[in-house]
Amino acid sequence: MSIPLSIKWEDGQLSILDQQKLPLVIHYLPLETLEDVYDAIITLKVRGAPAIGITAAYGLASAAQSYEVNSLEQFHQFLSRDALYLAESRPTAVNLAWALERLKASVQQSATVEEAKKHLLVEAMNIYEEDEASCRSIGEFSLSLLNDYTKVMTICNAGSIATAKYGTALAPFHLGSEQGKQFQVFACETRPVFQGARLTVWELQQSGVDVTLITDSMAAHTIGAKGIEAIIVGADRIAVNGDTANKIGTLNLALLAAAFQIPFYVAAPSSTFDLSIESGESIPIEERPSEEITHIAGKQVAPENTKVYNPAFDVTPGRLITAIITEKGIIYPEYTENISALIGTERGEK
Repeated sequence: MSIPLSIKWEDGQLSILDQQKLPLVIHYLPLETLEDVYDAIITLKVRGAPAIGITAAYGLASAAQSYEVNSLEQFHQFLSRDALYLAESRPTAVNLAWALERLKASVQQSATVEEAKKHLLVEAMNIYEEDEASCRSIGEFSLSLLNDYTKVMTICNAGSIATAKYGTALAPFHLGSEQGKQFQVFACETRPVFQGARLTVWELQQSGVDVTLITDSMAAHTIGAKGIEAIIVGADRIAVNGDTANKIGTLNLALLAAAFQIPFYVAAPSSTFDLSIESGESIPIEERPSEEITHIAGKQVAPENTKVYNPAFDVTPGRLITAIITEKGIIYPEYTENISALIGTERGEK
């Protein structure tokens, strides 16, 4: 049993675990061009906010190695152009823009073009290594909260294949497996593209975790019938007041947790917090193609010309979240004050 990895950087080559092919085919897809990186992100070959940010960082750093420019000014222009291009691939996940801005900032003091190219690669590697360490910390903090619980529900995939390693919401299960603590995880299938069924179940099986698959509409019944003790989810963007954007269906689970009086935890790295927005009302919600709902495995299951509403995310109000677990520590309400105190201080923001 081993924890699968989402991203590989070997001998200057970026490859990603093609999550479109999972769980039937395990294939690492080489990304040769910036367009390959954009396509991998927008088509969900790579997904999960941290993994998207890491892939974009490596993709931008790799593309910059081929810039043929005569000045640093022109280099920065090309870099900004390509960063903007990648940033448009998935607007909800704040890690994407965060990673790209971090790479741009890393070359501000570079004295030459060659030095700037080296700095970009080093910064991309740093982002990867920091995310792995961050996920492990999140897992340790999560284990402390889940110490008395064994039956836990989750949705979507916030695991090792959505990050550098370990994951966020799935990190305690991977670490628990390593440390001999056994959980019974109930994974929602996560419509419309079944990221829970295809990815979370597969990933936890690889790590030796006891996992049971349910449909999204079974969550309420399962909480009561199976005695679910806690719910833990990941996040794509968290506002200053704790409002959290995550895969569509997360809000449903938060409301159920309140109804059943069980804790509802969000696990996310500090890079997922967007301190520029006061509430979830300012989080852009990506809408995806109607075929994700009207078709399953390429086969049409709805009538022709069916009108479809397909938001990829919903926003859970901070008031429904028991605690937010980060690599810096556990944040409890009142979120506006406590998020700013922990995350804002770390970033040097007020």
